[in-house]
Amino acid sequence: MDFNDIQSAWKNEKTENVTLPTHLDKINSANMPLEIIKNNSKKEFFYQIISIVLIGFVPFIFDVPVNAFAGFYLLFSIFVAVCIYYLVKLFMFYKRLDKTTLNTKDSLYETYFDIRLNMELYKTFGFALIPFLILFLLGFMHYKIPDFFAKGINSTPFLITTFSIVIFSILFMGLALEWWVHFFYGKYAKEIRKVLDELKEE
Repeated sequence: MDFNDIQSAWKNEKTENVTLPTHLDKINSANMPLEIIKNNSKKEFFYQIISIVLIGFVPFIFDVPVNAFAGFYLLFSIFVAVCIYYLVKLFMFYKRLDKTTLNTKDSLYETYFDIRLNMELYKTFGFALIPFLILFLLGFMHYKIPDFFAKGINSTPFLITTFSIVIFSILFMGLALEWWVHFFYGKYAKEIRKVLDELKEE
């Protein structure tokens, strides 16, 4: 059989039974949870900005005395600086996802671990805000319920109140972070992880 015969046989070969590798379909199935994570990170970016702006108006909303404004906004400026650092990281994460094309197993692995890294960064950011939450709550208690602090910082009411606020802040932030990260990112990251596990079995 010469070259022309081989070429003719190649062209005439039936292609109905030709199928794409199954791993390509599985990789493509990860695009939907990836799109959801991308959209959620975009929403998250705007939620954070709106929250920061609203917190800035707390003294006006809760009628905080004017002589407390300086202390509040000094603390608030540090809070904003911490938030800006995270928002920049979140924006960079979104831009990376926006450019991501899932066409190989390696790209899927890289994207999955990038998502996991961002989830851990989010939790770290949340715990970094706990001292601000504690100080905000103590300040609020000081101006709204001054009797608790009338006997000084070594008094039993002050110590009990401070201890309660610290415990509440840590527990509240821990539970809120776990729920929020799972709701916005975790359950979709698990779908991508499931695809990766299926690819391992092939």
